[in-house]
This record gives sequence, C-alpha cells and structure tokens, in this order.
Amino acid sequence: MTTTLKTTPYKTDLTHLFKQAPDSVNFRKLRKRLARQTQQIIDDYRLVSRYEISARQQKKPKWLICLSGGKDSYSLLAILLDLQWQGALPVDLLACNLDQGQPGFPKHILPDWLEGLGVPYRIETQDTYSIVTEKVPENKTFCALCSRLRRGILYRIAREENCDAVILGHHRDDALETFMMNMLHGGRLAAMPPKLLNDAGDIFVHRPLMGCAESDLQKYADAMKFPIIPCNLCGSQDGLQRQAMKQMLDDWERKKPGTRQIMARALTNIRPSHLHDTRIFDFLNLAQGQPGVIDDGVPF
Repeated sequence: MTTTLKTTPYKTDLTHLFKQAPDSVNFRKLRKRLARQTQQIIDDYRLVSRYEISARQQKKPKWLICLSGGKDSYSLLAILLDLQWQGALPVDLLACNLDQGQPGFPKHILPDWLEGLGVPYRIETQDTYSIVTEKVPENKTFCALCSRLRRGILYRIAREENCDAVILGHHRDDALETFMMNMLHGGRLAAMPPKLLNDAGDIFVHRPLMGCAESDLQKYADAMKFPIIPCNLCGSQDGLQRQAMKQMLDDWERKKPGTRQIMARALTNIRPSHLHDTRIFDFLNLAQGQPGVIDDGVPF
C-alpha cells in the first residue's frame, strides 16, 4: 500500500477548471441547473451541519470526495468546487482516488488534473484487484466485492484524514436503477439514500448528485472535457441486472418523456398506509373511531 498526499492549503483555480468549457447560453444553464439541484439535496437532507463553535475555534466540516476518474465523480468535484467558490458550501474538500491495481490504470491523470486545479488530494494505492480476481468465479462481475473492499478502505481514509463524510457521485438514475433491482430481484422497496450513516456510526455517506439526471452529467462532462479514465480496466462490466434496469428505464423514457423524474419524485412521496409493511404502519391496531388516512383515489 502506498499513499500520495497533497494537503497544502491553496486556492482552487476555477479559471483552470472551466477553461475548456464552452462559452454558451446552454452550458451556463446546464452549469446553473446542476449546481441548483445539488444545493437542493444538500439543503433538503442537511448534508452540511452547522459550524461547531467552541470557545477557541470555528471548525468546518471536512468531506472526502471520492474521485474514480469517471464522468460522475469528475462532475461531483467540479460542482462542489463551484458551490464552494460561490460561498454556498462551507466545507473543506479533500479529493481521494483509490488506485486498486487494475492493469493499465493511468496513474498520472488524476494527480496532474488535481494539481492544475489546486485541489488538496490523496491518492491511495492498494491492490484489491488481485483479491477480487482470485475470489470471484470466472465470467462473474467483480463489482459487488470490489465495492465492499473499496468502501472499507475509504472509511479508513476518512478517519485518518478527520473527514466527517465520504462523498459519492451517484445520481438520480443510479437510485432508480437500484430501486428497480431491489423491487424486481430483491423483493424490497429500497433505493440509494442521499444521506447514510455507516454501521460504525462515525462517518456519513453523502450523495449530493441525487437530484441530477445522468444525461445532464454526461453533457456537463463532455463540455468540460474531463480526462475520463475507462471504468472497465479490470475487464468486468456492470452486472446484467443493472444493465437491464437501465434499458427498461430508457424504454419507458422514450415512450413517455419525464418518467424518470416522476419516479424520482415518488421516492420522496411515500404512503406507508398504502403499502403492506406492518413494520412501518400499524395495521394491527388500526380501529374504527381513529383518524383515518386520505384515500387519494386508490381503488378498493
């Protein structure tokens, strides 16, 4: 295991960040929309706690921004830097990349890009690739085991760097695909939460891009000309189930534009009394004479 750490405080160069972005009305609208949607998630789920005031110091929260080299994580860091520059995000940011020993991984790309921006960062090199290829049967995707190993390492790094939260680049479409997989293959209603506390209870996991559409993030990444690192260097692809869910959602979106946004809204508008789970609604003690629930036109 090796670690490269660059934490000397210096000012992030947003001019460098946006130097390749188009000077167009469409891009400015896209940039503003993504920043607004991200800020909305931060506010709605209180991802930023109030400053901890003591008699001697004022302490900002510190976030560990997980940077894989894909479009989503580049966009995540860029949008958060944009909000920070605007004074809307009072946190310290530490970018972090985990080099997992995948063959052909271009080690220079992320450090060079981060150095150009003036962003504090940590590069952690740990060969989880060998572990995954040894444990996972041939022709099976590596993603599940790889994700578990990566999560444990990132929690450790967050503790070592005194970070309050690990920040991930999952977006709206990731949450919908996960919801569909859980419903159709897992027999449960669950998606990706914007805010989660780890099992140990000491680190938050935040997903500030939960309100952002993948199509917008793709346009943003293309416009910004991020130096994308391929996600299939390990030779594995996303599981077939997730690909099937993505295809299903694409088909629905083509037939009825706006379907994804309606489904995303449904995740924030749950009616426990109209589901079947006795753990979240007290059907057993429901009796006449008590206040009822609004029917909302649900047929008998």
